Amino acid sequence: MLNRAPLFLLYLNVLVIAICGLIYELLAGTLASYVLGDSVTQFSLVIGTYLSAMGVGAWLSRYIERQLARAFIEIELALAFLGGISAPLLFVAFPWVDWFRPLLLGTVFAVGVFVGLELPLLMRILKEHLDFSDLVSRVLAFDYIGALIASLLFPLVFVPYLGLVRTSLVFGILNACVGLWSTFLLKPLLNPRNVSSLRWRSIVVMGILVVGLLKADQLTQFAEESTLGGNVIHTSQSPYQRIAITNKRGGFQLFLNGHLQFNSVDEYRYHEALVHPAMLGSRRPERVLVMGGGDGLAVREILKYPEIREVLLVDLDPAMTQLSKTFPPLVALNKSSLLDPRVRVVNQDAFVWINEAVDPFDAVIIDFPDPGSFSIGKLYTSHFFRKLKTKLHPDSLVSIQCTSPLVAPKSYWCIIRTLEAAGYRVRPFQATVPSFGIWGYALASLSEPDVDAFQLALDQGSFRFLNNSNLHELFVFPQDIPSLTPEINRLDNQALVRYYDEEWHGYD
Repeated sequence: MLNRAPLFLLYLNVLVIAICGLIYELLAGTLASYVLGDSVTQFSLVIGTYLSAMGVGAWLSRYIERQLARAFIEIELALAFLGGISAPLLFVAFPWVDWFRPLLLGTVFAVGVFVGLELPLLMRILKEHLDFSDLVSRVLAFDYIGALIASLLFPLVFVPYLGLVRTSLVFGILNACVGLWSTFLLKPLLNPRNVSSLRWRSIVVMGILVVGLLKADQLTQFAEESTLGGNVIHTSQSPYQRIAITNKRGGFQLFLNGHLQFNSVDEYRYHEALVHPAMLGSRRPERVLVMGGGDGLAVREILKYPEIREVLLVDLDPAMTQLSKTFPPLVALNKSSLLDPRVRVVNQDAFVWINEAVDPFDAVIIDFPDPGSFSIGKLYTSHFFRKLKTKLHPDSLVSIQCTSPLVAPKSYWCIIRTLEAAGYRVRPFQATVPSFGIWGYALASLSEPDVDAFQLALDQGSFRFLNNSNLHELFVFPQDIPSLTPEINRLDNQALVRYYDEEWHGYD
């Protein structure tokens, strides 16, 4: 029989088990989004697989009829090992196996089965000591509290300060500690011949995971270099994203959550096309708003105009804008643009900032990431674009990056049609950027942009890509990029994110 103190400690076991189980699920979903990109699809698959596996585990628990305490501890150790190595294993395996998605979902399913086995076994162990209704209420209460703790701490503490690999290993160690701890709590229910074996196995599992934790930096660097290509010369994890910079082929590349943001070899093509059409069409631009673009490269292009008095950069992540001020290769590339006294940086979600009262701007440059998630997709909605109108003069121009019209035509034209639905006159345009291929933009205004009258206002030496001839060619689309009329992207449908997932899914 168990006394009251071990009973209370077993409830703490339930709390830890719930936290670990949800952490493994969140790790798998986050890692899937990181390496595969289409976050909505991946999270849906991971959650569905995990929950169904828990049901399978709960069903299988009925077939464990003897030595319940021993079975519970062995399952705990198996979960500790598999859950602990899951993130390092998947991270390292991604660039090397063609069957990564089955490996991912298989790992999630196995972890879910073990998690599904735990609570039914523990409830059967405890049922001899408590009234059934009291047992169910207490176990489920601790289970739900654990889920709440995990869901709050995962994005706020674990990922920003530990990273995906360390978080996985730390919680594997925690699971192994539960297994070892349970050999003491459940000792009266264990065969004396099994106790030493279970304890030694717990220690071995913990030892393996501790070694992995000590080598976490090397594992992460190897995985990122294999996945991203090139030598990793900088990595950091902010509360919002993982920032990685690699060095290859004579230049360096910035990745956010595994997605390429620019290649220093050809970024000038992207940023000249993004910035200068809006600047050329605006009446003597003195105040410019930039949303996104925390790398400072769009701001660099804006500061080429001598009449500029103020540039306001609104970017979510202070870690990114700080890196753009301090990381020497990036500072050299953006020409210290974020250190210019005319530039003011506001680290805030643009969706929140857009409600602030500010004087209108002469031009607006929008350089948000591609809409691969609902949190980013909301920045491309008709709601957001209507709010933006309050920040414009009647003749101000807005330039916005809109993903590839060749690879993702429905996504591209969805942004164009959403701008039109919000009351803008829009001129679509595109440019070729070798690292991205054909890339699309939109030039929008409350009045019709007169792109035919555009002339470069700066000396030709200020440009590496644009000239007065190809400037106008940007607005001419080839035959293989026809105009489409997809759904309007609204807050209540997020059609753009659905299109983006469909079109970029599996695209290399």
